[in-house]
Amino acid sequence: MLINYGNIESSIAITGRRKTEKKPRASEKKSNTKSGTPRPKSRAYLKRPPSLPRRDPRHNPVVAALRAKSLAWPYVRGHRGSTFVVVVSGEVVAGPHLDGILQDISLLHGLGIKFVLVPGTHVQIDKLLSERGKKAKYAGRYRITDSDSLEAAMEAAGRIRLTIEAKLSPGPPMLNLRRHGVNGRWHEICDNVASGNFLGAKRRGVVGGIDYGFTGEVKKIDVSRIKERLDRDSIVVVSNMGYSSSGEVLNCNTYEVATACALAIEADKLICIVDGQIFDEHGRVNRFMSIEEADMLIRTRAKQSEIAANYVEVVGEEDISYARNLPIKEEKELGLIGRDFVDGYTASFRNGVGFNNGNGLSGEQGFAIGGEERLSRSNGYLSELAAAAYVCNGGVQRVHIIDGTVGGSLLLELFTRDGVGTMIARDMYEGTRMAREEDLSGIRKIIRPLEESGVLVRRTDKELLEALKSFIVVERDGSIIACAALFPFLEDKSGEVAAIAVSEECRGQGQGDKLLDYVEKKALSLGLEKIFLLTTRTADWFVRRGFKECSIESLPAQRRKRIDLSRGSKYYIKRLRAAEIGQMAVNNFAVR
Repeated sequence: MLINYGNIESSIAITGRRKTEKKPRASEKKSNTKSGTPRPKSRAYLKRPPSLPRRDPRHNPVVAALRAKSLAWPYVRGHRGSTFVVVVSGEVVAGPHLDGILQDISLLHGLGIKFVLVPGTHVQIDKLLSERGKKAKYAGRYRITDSDSLEAAMEAAGRIRLTIEAKLSPGPPMLNLRRHGVNGRWHEICDNVASGNFLGAKRRGVVGGIDYGFTGEVKKIDVSRIKERLDRDSIVVVSNMGYSSSGEVLNCNTYEVATACALAIEADKLICIVDGQIFDEHGRVNRFMSIEEADMLIRTRAKQSEIAANYVEVVGEEDISYARNLPIKEEKELGLIGRDFVDGYTASFRNGVGFNNGNGLSGEQGFAIGGEERLSRSNGYLSELAAAAYVCNGGVQRVHIIDGTVGGSLLLELFTRDGVGTMIARDMYEGTRMAREEDLSGIRKIIRPLEESGVLVRRTDKELLEALKSFIVVERDGSIIACAALFPFLEDKSGEVAAIAVSEECRGQGQGDKLLDYVEKKALSLGLEKIFLLTTRTADWFVRRGFKECSIESLPAQRRKRIDLSRGSKYYIKRLRAAEIGQMAVNNFAVR
């Protein structure tokens, strides 16, 4: 290989070793007998001309990208093999951001994530109808699909499917791969896309005196064929056009299709890519909602939102947090121990029948969102939030609502701790609640070994009872398995974290992290800006979670007066950032 640095040419063997040179004779030391030009010294092979600046590898964009990937590696490994159903709203599909989203999906697919895509079509359908001098018709959450609307729906669905297949089909540029040897393997580096008649439907028919024409309700998802294609490393695209048992083509609601897919194939996540975000009343993005918080918020909007009212009708009048907030005695009397929700709130999808909403009326209704309310966004993204809560209840562990107009939002949501969208979780804080008086013995059982070893300060039963209102516990099968306390100092806008403890049999399962995360969100809901703690033997654990050592002067004066200096505790503090963590209090949520 020949390396040319200005006027210096160095011949290097293919093996990477420099060719050996004969020692020049005395007569040849001053000049080269053939050319008469000075012969470069052998050191020239190792030197770089001063005219070429040395490049710092740390500033190389490729190196930076690879090192940045190492930060996301735990998420990559955690998501590998998972199945995500992604519903892309019609606004995003029709906008300029679809290409970037599909590129990110292709990247994630290459990292081992299985995808089922459900693209929205209503914007394209309405546009086609308008171009043909027709008007779109809606009744409630559904489109009234007449023959003109059906023709437009079929055309829109076909165009969108072909566009997605085309965008996902190209492999990497061969020019970038030639250095590594061009062979058949490189030609196979592209995304396989599978689509087909995966969706069975039936006519919605006449409801409330309104004939919905060719509008369909989801009846069947071909789970076996979808999973077969996912296992063969294909990205599956499911159209909202369903097929009836009589051979008709029916136009189904996109979100009803997506929720049916997520429930039927038991997806790990449902991801809703929309054209905006969910904010709280202070203009901050809500990063997290538990299913109980989302349910409570939706219920508060039931009188002003048809979609919210439908949600309440589907899942039942009873607040789903009711069962979790009952005293243990009442739970036993009602037979609710070991169950997540009250009777009547067990949404599911039965293949070949349709949705079963727990009321014994199989196939009567799924969970569709749409119509004039959603098109006008008069209630913001409440419709997507309602779909998320519905699917979470059905068994999907996580639902993410992200803004597809933000570049790389899908990657940032999946590969960063706090994400950039709103996550609704079924099990994030499952069993986590504020302590009650009957929890005293369970808390005592967990913290006693740590008190005896000197890790925690000893507390009498009286002191523990007085502090009980500040304790948070994690309950599993009627037993307390972890606890923590948050003592707020409101004037200083800070709070003390204390007594984080996990039962011995449950250690190593992430319960401590879950508790600390819950405590941070609780602190933010109280308006606190920082949390601190005193520790003697667990500093490393807290440092890894963002705490930094501080002086005693950093603590509130009220707390400094009560510190037992003889313990020699170290002081650590962590500043909270609401924009990254979100809010806890449901009353502060505002969907815009």
